[in-house]
Amino acid sequence: MINEQALKAYVRATFTDVTYLDISKLGSGVQGSGYLISMCTAGVCKSYVVKTLFPEGLGHDYPSDRAGVFLLDLEEYKNLPRHVRALDVLAELEDGGVKSIMGGKEYYLLMEVAEGIDYFKDLEAFRNKEKLDAAGISKIKAMASYLARIHSKKKESRSLYLRKVRDTIGHGECLMGVFDTYPDGTLSSAEMADIEKMCIDWRAKLRGKEYRLSMIHGDFHPGNIWFQDDNDFVLLDRSRGPWGEPADDVTALTINYIFFSLRVHGDVRGVYLEGLRLFFDEYLRATGDEEILGVLAPFYAFRGVVVANPVFYPDVTPDVRLKIFSFVKHILSVDKFDYKAVNAYIVSTK
Repeated sequence: MINEQALKAYVRATFTDVTYLDISKLGSGVQGSGYLISMCTAGVCKSYVVKTLFPEGLGHDYPSDRAGVFLLDLEEYKNLPRHVRALDVLAELEDGGVKSIMGGKEYYLLMEVAEGIDYFKDLEAFRNKEKLDAAGISKIKAMASYLARIHSKKKESRSLYLRKVRDTIGHGECLMGVFDTYPDGTLSSAEMADIEKMCIDWRAKLRGKEYRLSMIHGDFHPGNIWFQDDNDFVLLDRSRGPWGEPADDVTALTINYIFFSLRVHGDVRGVYLEGLRLFFDEYLRATGDEEILGVLAPFYAFRGVVVANPVFYPDVTPDVRLKIFSFVKHILSVDKFDYKAVNAYIVSTK
């Protein structure tokens, strides 16, 4: 419901000498509702419409989604001949007040400085170790425990679970969007389409699993995990909504044990394999979520496409890149991931 009193206060502050003001609901459609503002100032009477969007479904689940729709409306309505004009975008504040956010041409985020050492440094150092040391074990256990804790917080929403699966495949920041940034010749359009179609099949398989919807970080990769000591870390860049499939976080981290080992060894072995197995052992012990091994394939596909992208990782050799694609295709072809036999999903190109 729209806050009529706050909206009236906004109108009186925006227009001088308001002598008459009334707000009435015009009706509701599939996406939202419309309200008519009738007003008079100094003998001139005008009417305006306020549009709202429903807060669930159709990609409008979070306030930022709805703000994005309205900001685009404000920018573009005026550029199409014969289209009604948008005059302002209004934000309802925590105290119930209404504030204009019109006028922005670009937007920036101000945040705290992260202190610590990102987990990429640990992954780089693994190449020179024969086995995980106490610090390495402690950090992996800390990350597994943290994810188990936040993933234990559940939410009932079929829409949000389906959205997470859909976004993982089709969002501009996810699999299809990342593929669109690949330089020509990296992978053929047909090969990209094969991976995309296999992910679509997984979308069908994951329907009905909305009971898995959990609190997530959304981009739990090593660059966003800054350790301050062996047990404590701070996170950066939570992404694409607070609720989703736990496999999103698990694959964002664990693809890197595979990726780094392929770059160093050509397969998954040594400290990297030890780290991968330890993380899954600890996470499964803490959550009891054995089902995750049967749902993570499309999330690994997304993360595999990221680390295989020469725009992001230009120093990756063609051989390593092909092995990543092999991993992606093979894991999309099985019903359950066996993390103890990860090399079975990687076919050597030599």
